[in-house]
Amino acid sequence: MTTFPPQSAIRNPQSAIAKLSLFAADIKISHTLFALPWAILATFLAAHETHHPLTATKILLILACMVTARTVAMAANRLLDAPLDAINPRTARRAIPSGALSRTFVTTIAVACVVAFLAACYGFYYFYNNIYPIALALPVLAFLTAYPLLKRFTRLCHYYLGAALALAPVCAWVAISGQLNLPPLIMAAAVLLWTAGFDIIYACQDYDSDRATGVHSVPAKLGIPRALWVARITHAACAALLVTLGLVSPTLSTFYFAGVAIAIALLIVEHTLVKPHDLSKVTLAFFTLNGIISLLLGTLGLVDVLRPHP
Repeated sequence: MTTFPPQSAIRNPQSAIAKLSLFAADIKISHTLFALPWAILATFLAAHETHHPLTATKILLILACMVTARTVAMAANRLLDAPLDAINPRTARRAIPSGALSRTFVTTIAVACVVAFLAACYGFYYFYNNIYPIALALPVLAFLTAYPLLKRFTRLCHYYLGAALALAPVCAWVAISGQLNLPPLIMAAAVLLWTAGFDIIYACQDYDSDRATGVHSVPAKLGIPRALWVARITHAACAALLVTLGLVSPTLSTFYFAGVAIAIALLIVEHTLVKPHDLSKVTLAFFTLNGIISLLLGTLGLVDVLRPHP
C-alpha cells in the first residue's frame, strides 16, 4: 500500500477564511457550473410552459438549493472517500487525506449546508405554498450523498452520479410549478447520460488505482479502450435526448437547436482528445469542454425561453 506524507506542513490554514477557501477549492465549488445551467433553464422553462410566475425570490431559492446540495454531496464524498483518496496518487493531496483539513471541519460545513438546504426548500412552502421541495428534501440529500458508496460494489456508479446531477432540472421544475412534466424528464435523462459519459472518461485516470483497491468503475472492469467506447455510446444517446427535448418542448427552438449542434460537435472533440494510451488531455476534456457545453445549452435555451412568443 502506497502512503503519502501529510501535506499540512505545506498548506495548513489557520484562519476560518483560509480553511473555507481551501475547502471550496478541494470540492471544486466552481464545478457547480456543470449542473447549475440545467437548473436555471428548467426554472425558466417551467415558469413559461406551466404558466407559474417567476420571482426573484424563487430564483434565489433555486440557487441556494443548488449550491448547498452540491456542497453537502461533495463534503460527503470527501469524508467517505478519504481512505481511498489517501492511497490514490491522483487524490492523495486532497484536504482530508493530506491533513490540511480535519474531518470535524468538513462535517461541520456539511451539517451547516444541510440546514441551509432545508431552509431554502422550506422557503417554497412558506412563500408559495409548494410543499414538494421540503417534503422531498431529505430523500434528495440521501440520494446525492450515497454516490461514493456505489463505487464499492457496482460499475454503474457513473450513471448514478449522472442521476444525481439529473435531479437538478427535475427538482427546479417541481419547485417552480409543483408538478412534473415530460420536458424535465427528458432533460434529466440527457444530463444523466452526459455526466456518466464524461465521468467514465475521467475514471480512466484511476484505472491502476481502482484495480488495485477494488474500486468498481467501467474502466477497471472493461479496460480503458472499451470504457472509452462505452462513453462514446453514452454520449451519442445523450445527443439524441437533447434533440428530443427540443422537439418535445413548445418553447425551445432555433437558439436551443444551435446550441445542441455545437454541443454535439464539442462532444466529438472531447472524444478525439482522449485516447487509450494518452490521457494527458482528460482535464481539458472533462472540465473545460463540459463546462462550455453546460453553459452553452443553458444560455441558448434561456434565450429561446425569454424571446418574444406569439
